[in-house]
Amino acid sequence: MKRISKLTTLLWGLLLSGLCASATAQLEDRSIPRLLEAAAPLRDVAPDDQPNILFIIVDDLNTALGSYVGSGARPQHATTKTPNLDKLAAQGIRFENAFVQNPLCNPSRASLLSGLRPATTDVHTGTIWPRHKIGDALRMLPEHFDDHGYFTARVGKVGHNSFEHAVSWDVSNFALSREPGSLLHFPGYLPGHDLSEVRDNTRTDGSEAGMSRQEVLAAVGRRAGLPLSWRATHESPRMTPDGTTATRIIQLMAENRDKPFFIAAGFHKPHQPWVGPAEFFAQHPVDQIELPSTRVGDTDDIPAPASQVSEDDDSHSERQYKQAIAAYHAMVTMTDSYVGQLMQALEVLDLAKSTIVVFTSDHGFQLNEHGGLWRKSVQFDESIRVPLIVRLPNGRNAGTVAPGLVELVDLYPTLTELAALPEPSHDLEGLSFVPLLDNPALPWKSAAFSQSRRENYDGLSIRTARYRYTEWSPLEGDGATLTELYDLEQDPMEYENLADDPTQASQIAELSRRLATGWQGELPPRLAE
Repeated sequence: MKRISKLTTLLWGLLLSGLCASATAQLEDRSIPRLLEAAAPLRDVAPDDQPNILFIIVDDLNTALGSYVGSGARPQHATTKTPNLDKLAAQGIRFENAFVQNPLCNPSRASLLSGLRPATTDVHTGTIWPRHKIGDALRMLPEHFDDHGYFTARVGKVGHNSFEHAVSWDVSNFALSREPGSLLHFPGYLPGHDLSEVRDNTRTDGSEAGMSRQEVLAAVGRRAGLPLSWRATHESPRMTPDGTTATRIIQLMAENRDKPFFIAAGFHKPHQPWVGPAEFFAQHPVDQIELPSTRVGDTDDIPAPASQVSEDDDSHSERQYKQAIAAYHAMVTMTDSYVGQLMQALEVLDLAKSTIVVFTSDHGFQLNEHGGLWRKSVQFDESIRVPLIVRLPNGRNAGTVAPGLVELVDLYPTLTELAALPEPSHDLEGLSFVPLLDNPALPWKSAAFSQSRRENYDGLSIRTARYRYTEWSPLEGDGATLTELYDLEQDPMEYENLADDPTQASQIAELSRRLATGWQGELPPRLAE
């Protein structure tokens, strides 16, 4: 206990001092000798021993990373700055086509943590208890690791905020809060000052003292779903909620070097509101931001459930939209800096050679595409496609790209196989992509599946290498099923819905059949036999 107490005192003293302008410089200049002195003895790991797992999941991150910029003509992503994640991609395998099963926090996280799809978990919104249908006995991903001798811990958002207790960990902590009166971090809080170039529309009389989530919603007449909102602050990077997460994760890795661990870092950003130190905003000047490309008539053929633009989103100026995108990128760059801290800590603690690193997001994010879409919950690629990077301890296939389609529901079986654990007692609905880690060019799944519930419709998508086909079925009544079909080879930005094109009738019929058959029909040929 004396060693743990010493380490805790060391790291929290450094955190609360607020002395560092650069988190990396802080670790290099002040912390390394004392961190190693206070850390647990290093486990001697043989090649066949169980690896550690560092699982990093962020919130609302699309593919606006440097290593992904060349994989899609999206000018709104082009000014991203992610040096640490680009380095991680160069050290690992980057998955070009990774897809979520639902582009909303709670359903997506419930799916990847359980290894089950939304249709099985029956979690489709942010307010449903993740275990309401699958029960309390089912072993979630970290629980399965805990059952087989791993130390497990999470800091930050790994489950869905108020539902974090749906998953049991040896250690389970929230990020700290910006709001002095709060014990937990509530993401709706906005500081009173703002150093950004352009102000958002949430400011009201009295907001100079800061705004609660309820006040932010009231300012624009919303009942839920945060409006476009940002603040560039005077904060030290270590003093943000995600900064505290990074520090705690380093602490946990140091304390548990003597045993196999599954440690999850849940970074809240770039989820709204986009609040963080001005130094990250300064790296993304508004005048360097490009708005998404548009096409005349783009929204004319989009079904209503897939194209709802809110009134308050539509009330911004062009320069405000650019600042909103810049603020989003600032949060991505801030998150990148925290990932850099974790990667450096792995090296300092001599854990890099025994730790598998997984980096991903719970879903993507719209940045004013398709007539003004923001946030997620639709089935466009910006919402359902996410970054996924896996770094292996031996550096195998470092810097390679896996083009095959994978899904986040595949993470449970993949990590279980990598750790040589037995399969869980429940049947998983994903497929281990360990073969792709050995041979990234291997032909893989022929389709991925995702689902959204919006505007009283259930939207089911099948995403192949060339097409995205979606059926929006009414949840009540006998209304017509609305459809979308995009040829991503000819139309990668999904401008032209081909659902009513008579020349596509046979293609639509075939994709509809495959959508109804489901994921079991899209396995790699050698596994489907």
